[in-house]
Amino acid sequence: MRSLKEQLVTFAHEAGFASVGVCRPDAVPELPQRLQAFVDAGMHGQMAWMAERMAWRSDPAALWPAARSVIMLAEPYTPEHDPLAVLEQPGRGAISVYAQNRDYHDVVKKRLKRVGRWLIAQVPGAEIKVFVDTAPVMEKPLAQAAGLGWQGKHTNLLSRDLGSWFFLGAIFTTVALEPDGAEVNHCGSCTACLDVCPTAAFPAPYQLDARRCISYLTIEHKGPVDADLRALMGNRIYGCDDCLAVCPWNKFAHDGRDAKLAARDDLKAPPLADLAGLDDAGFRALFSGSPIKRIGRDRFVRNVAYAIGNSGDPAMIAHVSPLVDDPDPAVADAARWAILRLKED
Repeated sequence: MRSLKEQLVTFAHEAGFASVGVCRPDAVPELPQRLQAFVDAGMHGQMAWMAERMAWRSDPAALWPAARSVIMLAEPYTPEHDPLAVLEQPGRGAISVYAQNRDYHDVVKKRLKRVGRWLIAQVPGAEIKVFVDTAPVMEKPLAQAAGLGWQGKHTNLLSRDLGSWFFLGAIFTTVALEPDGAEVNHCGSCTACLDVCPTAAFPAPYQLDARRCISYLTIEHKGPVDADLRALMGNRIYGCDDCLAVCPWNKFAHDGRDAKLAARDDLKAPPLADLAGLDDAGFRALFSGSPIKRIGRDRFVRNVAYAIGNSGDPAMIAHVSPLVDDPDPAVADAARWAILRLKED
């Protein structure tokens, strides 16, 4: 008869997850020191929640003391198109692949709950908590401890089977399951992810300074972006896939399975001229059900204005000029910067 762990893995695969692994809540004892060093260096930028909830984030056992196992699961969203091709189209916006359709939080969480309910049905009295990137859980180190992959030199998780393109979900449970062995590093001497970064956001391999990361700047950073970084952002208006896309391990990546995560045609390379004119209602309508919706119209249009400034096309001044009088100071500042930059070109 197959063990509970073996049955769990089978069911998780049937539910749509590509990879499953288990670790103990205390499997990564160095987490507190790693996180403390990151925060002490100020590399978290404006993400104050990382410091405020450090006790839970750095110690999964503290987050839920009753948990005896952490089940880590991976769901692929491998793009069917070249995610870097849009960078050669300066009149269009580059949106990170993961945000080109439905909000992955909702899609993955539903699948996690299905697996969790199955486990509860097998073990009377069992309890679970599911997490998808919204709680103080350091998914990547736990996923490495569970054998799903390893944190590459760009700090993201890589897998020999899935490449770069997959979401992580976690199920904490009171059920004691046999843990898997941790995955080892397979980056070797490759530095492709470090070399491609437009803003030099990696001060050293395996270290990320979020304050220079375009994903952070376009999503988490409030207010104007530092002037010396704006030109380096190019036409990236939500996130950045450069360090993921160049990884050689992507040649082994699985195809994405859920149609809800497949890219919408209108978000693969949307015209910047159209996006610049979005008001709040138009923004909400366009990005209904999308993770982009959470940053709000103002921050998004600020990013669009920077991209227009980097387009090199003076004709785009007509589309960004109305934003000079925008009620949001960061949007108005971005518009003025874009116009000056285009006039210089």
